[in-house]
Amino acid sequence: MHAKDILIDGYDRIQEEVHAAVQGLDPEALHARPSPDANSVAWLIWHLTRVQDDHIADAFGLDQVWLTQDFQKTFGLDLPRHDTGYGHTPAKVAKVRVDSGDLLTGYYDAVHAQTLGALRALAAKDLERVVDDRWDPPVTLGVRLVSVLSDDLQHVGQAAYARGLLQSA
Repeated sequence: MHAKDILIDGYDRIQEEVHAAVQGLDPEALHARPSPDANSVAWLIWHLTRVQDDHIADAFGLDQVWLTQDFQKTFGLDLPRHDTGYGHTPAKVAKVRVDSGDLLTGYYDAVHAQTLGALRALAAKDLERVVDDRWDPPVTLGVRLVSVLSDDLQHVGQAAYARGLLQSA
């Protein structure tokens, strides 16, 4: 098995879990927050998708799906167009609202398709390419891909937990 196959498997797992976390939730449940400072399922899925979209596009020199497929307009959020949710206050978390989970999964699926296209074209040597030299040591493509994978899995796990809290209440 090649490294890119392992990465593809990992990103496929995110997609499965995104769908499982959102499936069947109405807008009220998508936006419910366990406490005023907590994140909603909708925000968590939107954020993990925005991070993947932003970071993968940057690492591979691609345009963000958020912009090229008009998701920024479709979501209609009162946020800057390049906002990924990083550092959001509770008030900004509350701004991320959708009419249905289909919009969240549709956006995730479009980002996932772009991610898989980039991953399928990878050669092992590509993973050593520096994609961010603002860090010490500089961040390689391999490190960035694992970082996004880890971050997304954590957030989709949080969404699943929040969903479980809602369903047990």
